[in-house]
Amino acid sequence: MLLKLFSRIRRWGLVFPLAALAALTMLVISETSYRESATALDELGRMAVARENIHQLWRSLLDAETGQRGYLLTGRKEYLPPYDAAQKQADAALQQLASHHAIDGAALPLLNELRTLSAQKLSELSTGISLYDEGRTEAWRELLMTNIGQEKMDAIRSSARRLLEMESVRIDSGQRGINRTLLLSRIGVLAMTAFSLLALFMYLRQTRALESQRVRQQGALRAERDFLETEVDRRTEQLTELARHLQTAREDERNRLARDLHDELGALLTAAKLDVARLKSRLGLLTPEATDRLTHLNETLNSGIALKRRIIEDLRPSSLSNLGLVAALEILTREFSDRSAIEVHCALEAVKLKPSAELMVYRLVQEALTNVAKYASASRVDVTLGTRERRVSVTVQDDGVGFEPSTRSAGHGLLGMRYRVESEGGRMRLESSPGHGTRLEASLPQHLPEAPAPDSLASESPNSATAARPSAPASN
Repeated sequence: MLLKLFSRIRRWGLVFPLAALAALTMLVISETSYRESATALDELGRMAVARENIHQLWRSLLDAETGQRGYLLTGRKEYLPPYDAAQKQADAALQQLASHHAIDGAALPLLNELRTLSAQKLSELSTGISLYDEGRTEAWRELLMTNIGQEKMDAIRSSARRLLEMESVRIDSGQRGINRTLLLSRIGVLAMTAFSLLALFMYLRQTRALESQRVRQQGALRAERDFLETEVDRRTEQLTELARHLQTAREDERNRLARDLHDELGALLTAAKLDVARLKSRLGLLTPEATDRLTHLNETLNSGIALKRRIIEDLRPSSLSNLGLVAALEILTREFSDRSAIEVHCALEAVKLKPSAELMVYRLVQEALTNVAKYASASRVDVTLGTRERRVSVTVQDDGVGFEPSTRSAGHGLLGMRYRVESEGGRMRLESSPGHGTRLEASLPQHLPEAPAPDSLASESPNSATAARPSAPASN
């Protein structure tokens, strides 16, 4: 039943205004209680000071009377300073009482009576001292033996007692007011506490519902994220396979084109060159112009054959399959240096890589040298190949103008190189800065061929490894 009530209250549109009103009411009660308590405490403090002043007045009059009696009986001047001090204290106490009861109609008559009696008592004491100083011994003795002083003191005591009783009544009233204020504040705090507990219960219940909803949403988001991650991984794998297939197809197409150029175009150029040689030998004596034409035609055919060879080497480096990676890189760098007039220094070591990785390294150095020729404006290039910590490292470094990699987007060439390196399980790093050249480094895993089975060693010929290496057709 109580939970149903809470559920209904929670659905009410007035819950928040009621909560705000309750909080405002609690604030008003707290502030009012504080102000009333502070005022009552201040008033009690003043009443306590007034009671102390009444006691101080009574003590001062007694001290003054004691000092006067001591002086009259002994004649010693040492009793006069306490007497004078007591008079001043009595005057100060009366002034403070007058300030405290200035607007108090009930206590003002008692205060006036006490002031008059105190003045009469002090006057009686002063008269006795004056008579003693004048040498009128009989007069001050007669004054001392009368009951005037005792009557004055009794009257002062009676007035002070009544004034103290009045202050006590006021103090009791103030204490009751403070207790009443504290009771109201306590009731308000209890009511606010109960309301806070109710609000806390509702908040916790709502929080639990929100937490359950959040957990469900997180579960749904996690499932969707896992699905998307799986889908991304699947698509990435498909794209990787597609890119690898396209790369392989590209190399296959290059090989096919190189083969066609070597077979078809090479045969045509060779046949044309042979025809020119036959024509030259059968024509006999030729005019100088015909001789120049045949010589020019022969040189053109030689240039075509050289161009065909260079194109075939760019499409499919036959030196790589016939001579190995180190020799192929030496030939590549030497031809690049001859064409570009850029000094190239090589530090190449024999490494163990798969054929596809060797081709990748060759293409990486080829692309890097092409970029140096196009953009670097370099005078020297260092190419290194070796093994470091059981990994193959290839580096191309130039002393050109360099660039800022963070502010320059990578071109397709660099992206292609990075992909080809990563497709072979390697890592590529590019370092460059304006005015300090560029350094391209790739690190690849070594390829350690598996040892052949013992029973197959005898059947293999010593030249089987050489025979297994594919050979390119001889170029013309």
